[in-house]
Amino acid sequence: MSTRPAPVPRAPSWPYCAHGADPTADPVGCRGIHVTGHTACLAHLPDTDRDTHLAGLNPGAHIDHRGTPFVASLLQQLLAALRDPTTGNPRLGTVRFEGAQFSAIADFRRVQFSGGADFSGAQFSDGAWFSGAQFSSIADFSGVQFAAVPQLGPLVCAGSVDLSGAVFGVPVTLEIAARELRCERTRWESTATIRLRYATADLGHAVLSSPVAVTAHPAPYVDGLVHVDESLLAGCRDGVRVTSIQGVDAAHLVLTDTDLTNCLFSGAFHLDQLRLEGRTAFAPTPTGWHRRGIRLTRWTRRRTLAEEHHWRAQTAGQPAPPPGQDPSPRQWRPGPRHPDPGLTPDPEDVAVLYRQLRKAFEDGKNEPGAADFYYGECEMRRHDRTGTPPGERRLLWTYWLLSGYGLRASRAFTWLLAAMSLTVLLLIGVGLPTHDPEPSTTGTLHGNKISLHTSTADPALRGTWSRRMAWARAEKATRVAVNSVVFRSSGQNLTTWGAYIEMTSRLFEPTLLALGALAIRGRIKR
Repeated sequence: MSTRPAPVPRAPSWPYCAHGADPTADPVGCRGIHVTGHTACLAHLPDTDRDTHLAGLNPGAHIDHRGTPFVASLLQQLLAALRDPTTGNPRLGTVRFEGAQFSAIADFRRVQFSGGADFSGAQFSDGAWFSGAQFSSIADFSGVQFAAVPQLGPLVCAGSVDLSGAVFGVPVTLEIAARELRCERTRWESTATIRLRYATADLGHAVLSSPVAVTAHPAPYVDGLVHVDESLLAGCRDGVRVTSIQGVDAAHLVLTDTDLTNCLFSGAFHLDQLRLEGRTAFAPTPTGWHRRGIRLTRWTRRRTLAEEHHWRAQTAGQPAPPPGQDPSPRQWRPGPRHPDPGLTPDPEDVAVLYRQLRKAFEDGKNEPGAADFYYGECEMRRHDRTGTPPGERRLLWTYWLLSGYGLRASRAFTWLLAAMSLTVLLLIGVGLPTHDPEPSTTGTLHGNKISLHTSTADPALRGTWSRRMAWARAEKATRVAVNSVVFRSSGQNLTTWGAYIEMTSRLFEPTLLALGALAIRGRIKR
């Protein structure tokens, strides 16, 4: 049986040290970039040359140590050479540590990165400390192997923190205050707690092997006994926003006090097991009145998904706002334009998202929250012309018109009041006879029992309209209508038309009353 030869290590793109290269075992050797003016990396420079190089560094200097292996003492020497005497903390300019290997704990506590910091592809085999670190630009940790890092942060970044493709091998706590956090295809092999401030987080296609909690931290982080300085983020919006959990196994995800206004859920797994804790915000419907043809319409207030906004904006041909400008609250929020229309979720896809998230709310005993998602599910089914049969769509349209899918009590009671008013008018006009029968009399005369019967007047319509439209008839008609609402017979003498009117009202009016009561229950049940 033949075995495949081991892959040949790929040489880096920069001029590298090659210390310890072996033609058979490791033809590349050390991948550390040359120190300027030398043919070796910082780790393999002779002691005198290394000391000379470090002595020439000043606080704020740009450093490039891509692929360099660091032990604890070497990193301490480098940071000591860059220490700012005014603050007592190391201050670095643009930093490039791509592919560097930190064999001991990498201590970057209270380090100020004045420029961009690129740690992509680096390996921290025994932990890394970044508490109190400040990044004035971008902190790139994409592809980093955090093999034994139990804590990352608290760190402050004025720009973006990129953890895309990073791997966390042990239970970890991340504390990050930044404008943006990218965790695309980040892998958590164990539990994780991610405490964020100000950040807009993208968790698209992250791999969660264990529970991961993302929460908005309510107060500045504390490093030791001192609050971490967040002046780099002055003017940033409060709150934490999550923009995507696409492709994520949501059964392991907990979101607490997050803003999901622009969050994309399509492609996520087990959304019905997603846990939403605290105050969770979703996108509202557009406000105000809108003209649709010759009709004026107004969207009822409810929580919606970004996918519904994108579909409605695309269907209406609504243009996207200028870059950097938020869409008007009077419009649906347009989404990204895909070259392939099949990548845009259609009503059938969005209905599935609503259904799964509705179950997540119901399992969390949040019936009022689930109500909005049931409304959204029915809306998408009503607009789905491929997966919903025409008869079912017409039934949904009727359900929506009468009671807002059993969730709009005001609509159901308005229809009930209108139905009762129509019943009263019809009964006054054609349902009640114009005169009542004379009463019959029974008694005893000279010891003999007698009975005087009067003929029952024919319950027909007689007389003019002015005679019919009387207060006494209105009172009788109102009694009939009220009794119909509670599904009782009034016992009132009616014409043939009146009997049919009463039967019809006894069928529809209790139904409208039940829909109104159902809507109230859905809003107050816990």
